[in-house]
Amino acid sequence: MLNKLFRLIFPAQHPVDLARNFNIPQQIRFNFQTKNGWIIATSDDLPGFITEAKNPQELLEMINDGILTYFDVPRRVGDVVYNP
Repeated sequence: MLNKLFRLIFPAQHPVDLARNFNIPQQIRFNFQTKNGWIIATSDDLPGFITEAKNPQELLEMINDGILTYFDVPRRVGDVVYNP
């Protein structure tokens, strides 16, 4: 509910515009592994990038959040770089 109100005040940029404005590559290769029930994602394209989740849907959310953080995208600008 709070996120919906936040997005009414600060509409999110379209993912294509967001990527262009913050120089986020259109394609980023990821490496996946599982350990103790967790899915871990790293990327050779983004040195130091690592995130983990319990399921693929959550992992996509975590990857989007990690990419936004990696490229210093302010939260008010957008939530999603890559759609499922």
